[in-house]
Amino acid sequence: MKARIKFRKYGCMKFIGHLDIMRFFQKVMRRADIPIAFTGGFSPHMIMSFANPLGVGLTSDGEYFDIELTDKIDMELAVERMNQVSVEGIDIVNMVPISDDKKQTGMSIVAAADYLSSLKSGTFPEDWKERVALFMEQPAITVLKKSKKSEKEVDIKPMIYKFEVRDESVYMQVATGSVENLKPELVMQALCEFLSVDLETVSFAHHRLEVYANIGTDGKNQFVGLDQVSA
Repeated sequence: MKARIKFRKYGCMKFIGHLDIMRFFQKVMRRADIPIAFTGGFSPHMIMSFANPLGVGLTSDGEYFDIELTDKIDMELAVERMNQVSVEGIDIVNMVPISDDKKQTGMSIVAAADYLSSLKSGTFPEDWKERVALFMEQPAITVLKKSKKSEKEVDIKPMIYKFEVRDESVYMQVATGSVENLKPELVMQALCEFLSVDLETVSFAHHRLEVYANIGTDGKNQFVGLDQVSA
């Protein structure tokens, strides 16, 4: 039996990297007495995989990881036990059964995520909210995308599904996952260039709201949270 666990990451825990988060949850599994399965061989480890791990410095209401169980378990009770042994900054939201199909792992089905991006320091022009709509009306939004081995110009507009002002923040829904992956930092960099804002004078806080799978057909997107994908 496989299960998917959703959790929130906030406060000082935003500075904890993915490997340490994984080690943390390994301890949570033991302390909460979750019957998680282990790999075989001389060096067994817990069967646990994370869906699109969050970058350091970001907070989130929608993080996920999949586990394999050796026995059936009351999932609501398991969530309660995990929260009892967790720490401030990590809240387990829910736990749901998922398909045994390897193609349905959280890591493989992630297609999009949405974020709220807010100014931590610096200022935008007074009319920036009105100009956000014009930003998305551009025929292309070209940025310099860097990787470990190279850098190239990329049109990121097709990877931005939604983009709007919410109070004093920018809301965006963008492509996420192994096929296409657009980080909110890159989108805000492009917005700053459009607004003629010097990137050296501003900084942003990015909060992930949810991670989605795409269950649409015939080329039409229909995004649902990973905990809504049926077993």
